[in-house]
Amino acid sequence: MAAVVLTLQLAGLTTLILLVLGTPLAWWLARTRSWAKGPVGAVVALPLVLPPTVLGFYLLVTMGPDGPVGRATQALGIGLLPFSFAGLVVGSVLYSLPFVVQPLQNAFEAIGDRPLEAAATLRASPLDTFFSVVVPLARPGYLTATVMGFAHTVGEFGVVLMIGGNIPGQTRVVSVQIYDHVEALEYTQAHWLAGGMVVFSFTVLLALYLLNPTGKRAR
Repeated sequence: MAAVVLTLQLAGLTTLILLVLGTPLAWWLARTRSWAKGPVGAVVALPLVLPPTVLGFYLLVTMGPDGPVGRATQALGIGLLPFSFAGLVVGSVLYSLPFVVQPLQNAFEAIGDRPLEAAATLRASPLDTFFSVVVPLARPGYLTATVMGFAHTVGEFGVVLMIGGNIPGQTRVVSVQIYDHVEALEYTQAHWLAGGMVVFSFTVLLALYLLNPTGKRAR
């Protein structure tokens, strides 16, 4: 039960952070004509093709005692992030980034220029235009981004194992708990958790398709 609670806490916090950080990034990617759009978009999408253990390894090195992030966090008195819940959050944010940014980017691109031009003729500020016009029109994208970001974080294994290890009550999430049960030949317990993950994944995807049936979902 502790692993389930920890997994839900991790997924909820990661999704919230991704929505906050991913919104301006997705907006920039949707609107910019800068040469940097291609490289930045490729970096955002990198976790889609990069093996999770590779990402986890480099995060472990970067946040370790000899890495630049590790030295910075130690100098600030925060300590080291690997093998802690905070480290899991950092890894999860990076690994689930494209599952939030890409749906938002596609939703922003689908809005077009006309609603923004109409708001400008009414002398709405850019900030007011974004929250009053863009966000309501991009609601299907936000729904997709929230569901996919949360579900993807729940199903993580390689990254969380590399960064967090297997500490009960601190870094042992559901996917790692299933691995533990299988290693110990405790197939009954593994079946219960794995079956629960299957039901959860199917439920969230079914809810996404039922609540957002327009076919404008981002991938």
